Amino acid sequence: MCIKLAPVVGRVSPKGCEKRYNAGKTPMSETTDVKKGMLTEAVMLSRLNKSDEMREFFIQMRKQNPALAAQGGVRVRQLLSQVEGRQRGISLIELIIFIVIISIALTGILLVMNQVTAHSADPLIHKQAMAAAESLLEEIELQDFPAASGAVTAGPVTQANRTGYHTVTEYNSFATTGIYALTGVAPIAGLENYNASVSVVNEALGTVAAGSAVRITVTVATPQNENITLDGYRTWRSYE
Repeated sequence: MCIKLAPVVGRVSPKGCEKRYNAGKTPMSETTDVKKGMLTEAVMLSRLNKSDEMREFFIQMRKQNPALAAQGGVRVRQLLSQVEGRQRGISLIELIIFIVIISIALTGILLVMNQVTAHSADPLIHKQAMAAAESLLEEIELQDFPAASGAVTAGPVTQANRTGYHTVTEYNSFATTGIYALTGVAPIAGLENYNASVSVVNEALGTVAAGSAVRITVTVATPQNENITLDGYRTWRSYE
């Protein structure tokens, strides 16, 4: 048994009593540190329910100090486990929606690319058809209208008699499958799939009455079924 005596100047309490007294008491600094490190379950639950950011904070703290979650009780550990195991990727529905959107976008892009590719040669095809139509129109306009006095024509123009003597009106209804040179027996290379046709009709031109003027229409169809049409006029030529 140890009896605590009032301090007296010049006297020292027994060492045994001092040890027993100190062993039964917690130092002030240690008590304060324990209180600062403790969080009650109610406090932790209220903070966990505030926001996801706060839950993330507790998860990180739990990883660094696993004993922290144990202080909050069973409910706190359950909440931390639910948040920590929450899916961080995308759901199957989101993935399907993403695939559908990308598929629709790719379909539109591919259609545009297909159109661009299909018409990428259009300028060249157009120029070739235009050149063929201009050449045939010029050939017809250079013919006599009407026939020269005493001249005998070869009749309606065909590719076989095209080099003979013809008047402008004899080119009416002239047509070829493929574009031929004047003396050609086979289509010009590269122009086999172009078709040409000619129409010659009486039509007035300004003060020149119909019959004294004709309208010449040359149509060239491209391989893509696009028609290039040129018109020209030829007026009557008198012979003295």
